[in-house]
Amino acid sequence: MTVHTTQKLRLLIIALATFTLGGCTLSMTGSQTPEVEVNTPIYQKEVIISTGYANISAQKSKSPAQRRLMAIRVSKLDAYRNLTAQVYGQNINASSTVADMVLASDTMRAHVEGVVYGAKVVSINPIGDDSYETKLELELDTMQELRRVFLVAR
Repeated sequence: MTVHTTQKLRLLIIALATFTLGGCTLSMTGSQTPEVEVNTPIYQKEVIISTGYANISAQKSKSPAQRRLMAIRVSKLDAYRNLTAQVYGQNINASSTVADMVLASDTMRAHVEGVVYGAKVVSINPIGDDSYETKLELELDTMQELRRVFLVAR
């Protein structure tokens, strides 16, 4: 090998080493063992969030502690109902009656039906002195699986 070819080979090896180690950080700790830190992106799943509410004073019990527990449960059920509506949609029936060109009655009814699994309770918090709020989250992948499995079965 000629001197010129050897220099080119050395430059190529240095360039490859620089390129390969370019995304890494090398640090020395007290024990003098090298640690390699690789910069990797953090992967976060996409989720949908649902919120439910309930009033403590609306619960029918003489015990304040039981009314609070009932409100927590109702707020969780309300969050699940709202989550089900996000996954499957709502069936809404509405009717209006007009007599003598005046609105006599106006009614609306909403119906939600579906199966939800895999939802995670994010938080259950008191809101003011008389309410509770529950937040649920459901991964988008699970929501799509629910739609695929249970909407086809109908």
